[in-house]
Amino acid sequence: MKQLNTRLALLRKLMAKNELDSLLVSKPENIFYLSGFTGGEAHLLITQAQSFIAVDFRYYEQAENESPEYTLCKVTNGMSRWLPELLSSEHIRRLGFESFYITFEEYSKLKTALSEGGLDILLTETADLAGKLRQIKSKEEIDDIKQAAAIGDAAFFALPSLLKPGITEQQLAWELEKFMRNRGSQSMPFEVIAATGANSALPHARTRPAAVVYGQPLLMDYGAKVNWYASDMTRTVLQGKADSQFKKIYDIVLAAQQKAIDQITSGMTGQEADAIAREVIEKAGYGANFGHSLGHGAGLEVHEAPRLSPRSTDILENGMVFSIEPGIYLPGWGGIRIEDTCTLKNGKIELLSKSDKQNPYI
Repeated sequence: MKQLNTRLALLRKLMAKNELDSLLVSKPENIFYLSGFTGGEAHLLITQAQSFIAVDFRYYEQAENESPEYTLCKVTNGMSRWLPELLSSEHIRRLGFESFYITFEEYSKLKTALSEGGLDILLTETADLAGKLRQIKSKEEIDDIKQAAAIGDAAFFALPSLLKPGITEQQLAWELEKFMRNRGSQSMPFEVIAATGANSALPHARTRPAAVVYGQPLLMDYGAKVNWYASDMTRTVLQGKADSQFKKIYDIVLAAQQKAIDQITSGMTGQEADAIAREVIEKAGYGANFGHSLGHGAGLEVHEAPRLSPRSTDILENGMVFSIEPGIYLPGWGGIRIEDTCTLKNGKIELLSKSDKQNPYI
């Protein structure tokens, strides 16, 4: 409860800085972060003095139990009906809303409802104010992500026993998911990727009913979720003896990742962090084959701020959690990506996922 109150206090400071006397929070991850509510179809209205949670009949009891610090607003109709009534009672003049999440249709209906209700309220687009707070994780949040990462590590350790002869990509993805669910993971934070051969050259490959091919790259990208916090990890392996092409590409990717792990520090921009690994791959002649960013934040969402990319101006700070995932993708042959979830602690990288990546041959 104390943690939620602290978050609200910090959010209200951001609201004041942005000259907002109220904020409508609609994104589920932000709602959970600020209120503890885990149900669906809710909204928060936060003013400098009050906090409301609006839900329909399905969630009345759940909201009362999970968000006791909030005043429950029982709604029976759409936001364009109940919100103006609530705003009127609170004498609101400037309402911030999450423009990245609310649809244009919802915005239009709300604007019309305010006008028809005779309310002189300025609707103000905001950047993700709650998301800015979510970038810095508490010890408890990091501990949850550590637990999620440990479940992913256990799944990788079990890989030799899961790789039965003739297993398909789809079957392997399911075996990995089933393993993690059996060890305490909530629903998968994203669809498990298991891609072999040329399919692994697609960074976000779709698993197929095709058999995993012996002697070709096998890329697996997956995460677990504990107390709603997600981990993210990728390992690429080869069944069989060392292949010269595989070894060459794998060693380049591993060197790029290790250099980033060693040299990323707090105070650095996402662009500077990305450049550390990208330079290794470019010098090896594969810059054109590393088309995605080096990493992304992880937490209540598996992809959130900060971003580690060639254009990111995000400043990396202690307490942030993000991935480091360089890759090289060669059409027709396959791809190799190595990804770990990590945090910045005392200015340096601390790995939260710890699966072996020195010996990719199984």
